[in-house]
Amino acid sequence: MDPALIRLASSAITPLIKKLFVQEGPGAGLTGQRIRLSRLVSFRGEQRTLTERDVRKLAGRLVADALTVPGEPPFPPDEAQAVADALARTLLALGDLDMNDVQAVRLGHRELAGRLRGAAPAPAGLSTDAALFLESITEWACLHVLHFFTQRSTFVARTLVEQSRTQAELIAKVDALIARTPRPFAQDAAFEHRYRAYVAKKHGSLTIYGIDLHNSPDAWPLDVAYLSLEASAPETPPQADLTSVRETVNTLLAHRAAQGPRPADQALAQQARVLLRGVAGSGKTTLVQWLAVSASRSAPDERMAYLGDRVPFVLPLRTLTRHGERLPAPDRFLSAVGCPLTPPDGWADRVLTSGRGLVLVDGIDEIPEPERDRTRRWLRDLLAAYDSGNRWLVTSRPSAVRDDWLAPEGFTELTLSPMSRTGVIAFVRRWHAAAGPDAASYEQPLLDALRTKQDLARLATNPLMCGLLCALHRDRRGFLPRGRKGLYDAALDMLLARRDRERDMGDPTGVDLGEAPQIRLIQRLAYWLTINGRTEMDRSRAETIVLDAIPAIPDAAAIGRPEAVFQHLLQRSGLLREPGPGAVDFVHRTFQDYLAAKAIVDDWHVGVLTGHAGDDQWEDVIRMAVAHARPRECAEIFTELLKAADRATDRRAQLRVLFVAAAALEHATELAPDIQRALLDRTAEVIPPRTPQEARELATVGPVVLDLLPGPEGLDDEQARMVVTTATHIRSDAALPYLAQFAEHASLPVRAQLMWAWSRFDTAAYAEEVVARLGPEGLDFTVASDEQAHELMRLGLRPTRLDLRKHLSDALLSELLGHCDPAHLALEREGTSPDLSCLRPLERLETLHLDLAQEAEWSLTCLPPKAPLGFIYMREPAEEGLKGLRRYPTLDYVAGTGRLSEDDWWELAALPLLAGVSCEVGSLAFCPGTLSFPGVSYAGIGFFTDHSALHRLVTVFPAVERLGLISAVAESGVPFDVSPLADLPRLKRIDARRLRLTGTERLSPGIQIITM
Repeated sequence: MDPALIRLASSAITPLIKKLFVQEGPGAGLTGQRIRLSRLVSFRGEQRTLTERDVRKLAGRLVADALTVPGEPPFPPDEAQAVADALARTLLALGDLDMNDVQAVRLGHRELAGRLRGAAPAPAGLSTDAALFLESITEWACLHVLHFFTQRSTFVARTLVEQSRTQAELIAKVDALIARTPRPFAQDAAFEHRYRAYVAKKHGSLTIYGIDLHNSPDAWPLDVAYLSLEASAPETPPQADLTSVRETVNTLLAHRAAQGPRPADQALAQQARVLLRGVAGSGKTTLVQWLAVSASRSAPDERMAYLGDRVPFVLPLRTLTRHGERLPAPDRFLSAVGCPLTPPDGWADRVLTSGRGLVLVDGIDEIPEPERDRTRRWLRDLLAAYDSGNRWLVTSRPSAVRDDWLAPEGFTELTLSPMSRTGVIAFVRRWHAAAGPDAASYEQPLLDALRTKQDLARLATNPLMCGLLCALHRDRRGFLPRGRKGLYDAALDMLLARRDRERDMGDPTGVDLGEAPQIRLIQRLAYWLTINGRTEMDRSRAETIVLDAIPAIPDAAAIGRPEAVFQHLLQRSGLLREPGPGAVDFVHRTFQDYLAAKAIVDDWHVGVLTGHAGDDQWEDVIRMAVAHARPRECAEIFTELLKAADRATDRRAQLRVLFVAAAALEHATELAPDIQRALLDRTAEVIPPRTPQEARELATVGPVVLDLLPGPEGLDDEQARMVVTTATHIRSDAALPYLAQFAEHASLPVRAQLMWAWSRFDTAAYAEEVVARLGPEGLDFTVASDEQAHELMRLGLRPTRLDLRKHLSDALLSELLGHCDPAHLALEREGTSPDLSCLRPLERLETLHLDLAQEAEWSLTCLPPKAPLGFIYMREPAEEGLKGLRRYPTLDYVAGTGRLSEDDWWELAALPLLAGVSCEVGSLAFCPGTLSFPGVSYAGIGFFTDHSALHRLVTVFPAVERLGLISAVAESGVPFDVSPLADLPRLKRIDARRLRLTGTERLSPGIQIITM
């Protein structure tokens, strides 16, 4: 803007501008046609009050006023009249513009000035300075014109009308555009609706073995058949040097949270990435189905609501790798598993980029071992590309991949727990309810048999075996075979020979073939799959294998229609299925292993058997081969296995062969004593095991290993923990006397292992023989059910340290707390409004760990008012934050408080003994600059958002000696710069969990760094 115009006061120009326009009376002016500027000017039309001469005088005054402003004139004075004439012609052009006041304001003063200059005759003969002045004063005048318009009574109302009209036109145009060319998100939403319906239907049913008999359907709704199983993390008790709970709170709390069994279908609610291990038949694939179906529902039940916005991708590796081709990128996820739906271009990428994916990778163990590293690289690439928000589940048999196989990628490892006695009872009852009224009379006799016959109860450890037991018990009118081989033989007889006959179906395929010929043909398929490390094959290959074998089997060859025989096996055997177009597999991996073992023994390929002794895919094959073998054949198998162990190049391979051989002993019907002794002696050489993984593998040998495990005498603490770990994984009451020997062991991790194992055994028997004898020093007595609470009180035990889990009812919770009046309490509760009133009477309470559900609503007023609290952990903060904690002057550690506010920091400052604080890193930014905590020697910092506030730690906790750093699971392994911590003069130790530290070279060499 020209300096002269800047000096020209608005008080002088505004009255002149107003004269150019008609002065209207009150009213909104919304009726009639739109009023153009030509009807608003005062020098034209019926309401004219100015003549063109008056406009010229007005322009002359504006120019003259500009020249009288002190300072250098903006143009030569002799051009004043020419400039005034040009300005008058420009202002008169207001009456020629085809727009209204609202449109003029929308243009802005510079654009309006341009329109006026275009409508007025071009000035001629002006100097450069005069022309610039004319341009500037025109813009200045237009600015005041627009200001005048906005003050008119009709302007606001007319502006709203114009906006409404414009929005209506815009909406109509956008709707028309969407109708013609749907946007990707609209296509995505429509496709996801179809895809979710497809997933729900495809995975919404499963077979409960044995119910598919007379007048029963083959598939049952997943809602009816699904039984929630439990999963737990590997046992990793605290290290020996972690002696202070308050100094190592983050480590201990993370450890505690991982230990107890939890519902398997809730694993992904707490961790974004999970590697789930489970033995054959334990329910891994059924869990995958349940998660996929739950995510596909528009309104999942409350337990599964955390999957409500997820898009499931079910990726069975056996299908993806059937042809040996590369594992698919997201755009091929659906086509690779045979989904007939075609998604919009880029749909899977958009889902995963937005963090809405539920990626379910099923069966690492079902692909050959050489392909597993390739699969891990594929997973790493996917995780690198889609790192945020998605949830990932990978399943495997326990020994298919080593411990921590996916730990660098942030996966939490869980193992499906064997079915508890309560779970077995629930399954048996649900099975008989699904089977109908004809099966009702068999329910209670089977439950009685499972309770009184140890050999039978040992078989009922997973849904598959429970289903077979239920089916055969009913099928055989209450009589059951003994041992796994007997069960499988009976199951094959039921499926191959009796199912169609009992259904009165005759020969629906036109093929009448006995049980033995069918087994001979089907076991060829099992052998091919096993020898090639597969669990799924092309239909064409399966057909070729069967057709090539038919000539050697007289009963099958006599039918004369080989293709019909194959079709009969596929449709009516009950053992084979078509999981997708052009594919064939067994209804369960267990049947494949059993029949492959039979093929190996029938053709006596013992070299193939022992050559794969170290392969996890062959564990059950070897056991079943021993069951099939005759005495001389058994002796040769075990002799060759011992030789294979001798040839092993490393301890892990040697242990695997020995443990598999020892576990197979129970299946041998007859074996020379010298061979049996040799095998047990070799196994005893590797006892006690060195690691938890070795301990768990040794437990697979079964109760016979109890005779090999040494007693407490002569074992150091770590050896004692390993043998106890082995024994607690042997689900037999025979383990109780052995475990009872360690009940008063001086080592806390040993007694903690005994405490954690309570849920694996009969509640009352274990309580009497083990729990009642446990030395209480430092031990948290974990109570996970009402039954355990009853036993604790029945035995008169009053432990001062309690760890109470969420499945304990409110009534038993209150009763148990009143009975024990603990000094140390860890309490886990479900729901958004937990009842914590039971805490108020606990006047001895010194430490409290509150593990509440996310979004739980609770208040600090529920805490006991007179308790000598010294330590408190709150996973979810109270509604009032930390307000009120100052009434506990004995508090020296406050942990897990999440994001602290400024008021919370002042509350902490009021605690005179405060020595430790644990909070989220973002809290440091809210600590007042004038506040510091020189008495705090330990700080635990959680990184759940960003790391930007870490620099404040140096000023907030200047005297910290020990620092705990823990990252969220989703950020596991991320690099983290600790160089700012170099300014902490007293820092002695850093405990880092799920973080990869950088910048450590700037720290003092004396600082101890421990990563977990």
